[in-house]
Amino acid sequence: MPIFEYKALNAQGRELKDIINSESITLAKQKLKVSGLMLIDIHEQKAEVAHKGQITFGSKIKVEDLALLTRQFATLIKAKIQIVESLSALTDQADNPKLKVILAEVRQKVNEGSSLARAFADYPKVFDNVYVNMVEAGESSGTLDIVLLRLADFTESQVKLKNKIKGAMIYPTIMITFGSLMMGIIFAFVIPKITKIFVSMKKELPLPTKVCIWISSTIQNYWWAILLALFFSYYLFKKYTATEGGQSKWHALVLRMPQVGSLVTMINVSRFCSTLATLLNSGVPILTSLKIVKNLIGNVHIQHAVEAAKVSIAEGGPLAVPLTKSHLFPSMVTHMIGLGEKSGELEPMLEIIAENYDDQVDARLAGLTSVLEPVMMVAMGGAVAFIVFSVVVPLMNLNSLR
Repeated sequence: MPIFEYKALNAQGRELKDIINSESITLAKQKLKVSGLMLIDIHEQKAEVAHKGQITFGSKIKVEDLALLTRQFATLIKAKIQIVESLSALTDQADNPKLKVILAEVRQKVNEGSSLARAFADYPKVFDNVYVNMVEAGESSGTLDIVLLRLADFTESQVKLKNKIKGAMIYPTIMITFGSLMMGIIFAFVIPKITKIFVSMKKELPLPTKVCIWISSTIQNYWWAILLALFFSYYLFKKYTATEGGQSKWHALVLRMPQVGSLVTMINVSRFCSTLATLLNSGVPILTSLKIVKNLIGNVHIQHAVEAAKVSIAEGGPLAVPLTKSHLFPSMVTHMIGLGEKSGELEPMLEIIAENYDDQVDARLAGLTSVLEPVMMVAMGGAVAFIVFSVVVPLMNLNSLR
């Protein structure tokens, strides 16, 4: 059934914007008229599905909205409300108009006989592989409400981790941005005015002053070339890291970086364990789970380790051995995974590891931020001291001459 987005005025003269399902635009207008609304505008609304089901605007839907939707869906299913009716309720409650349209289309597909997982799979930018596979496992096992609750917890935990990383980067980003801006203003507008005084002295200037004048002159005359060089360098870097060899070398370098390498490892280990535990607890087969987890890992070398583990499982081997051989997973993690396999308690063991590494990520992010703050303050102080020294020494010489 087509979905129409409309704008209308109610009896109090308040403007309303919503969607309505109807067989045609004429019937939609009639429904709105019967409801006592004065129609301003109406047009058919569709989630634009591209090749292989990729939608155009799906990426604009926040993960927070998806987590809330999932928890509400789980509550409705747990209350023994039918899936179609639950989707109708979710459609009415959704504040995001794009999500509202997607839910309406999902409801229509389910009403026409499609499974919920297949309907969700048509919108991969909103419902990823983890989401679709867990919903499919919940449908087949009759535990959809439990699976949706796990999905909500999992989605919320991923949001928290993402927000922690963003929060840790706010201060350094602000310092670098405003510090660079202030240095640029000083060199472009302040130093040139002082330079005229130095030139009039007709005396040999100290090396720091010469460097300061050269930087100022370069910024003034070749600022466009500097911006172009920065943009071109970034473009070459992205192009290089998009290749298989370039990506492999860059990711290997990241893992070897002090502080950063261990943090990246912790984040990926936490993501591996939490996602794998969630999928296995929801009834997703382990090979399918490892395939999904591999695509969620951000480092190509850790991806290779997960792929080796997947091959080992497919051949009847253990999960822990390939992870140990990769030397990328901490020994405590592989040891606990091995114990979990032997005892048949792999899922609880993975959850314990994920919780432990979540705490370690928090501590490491806090530590990294506390280290960056003084380092950046010293760097900014050093830059200011260099400028002051470059300007003050010649001025002192000028005063002594007078």
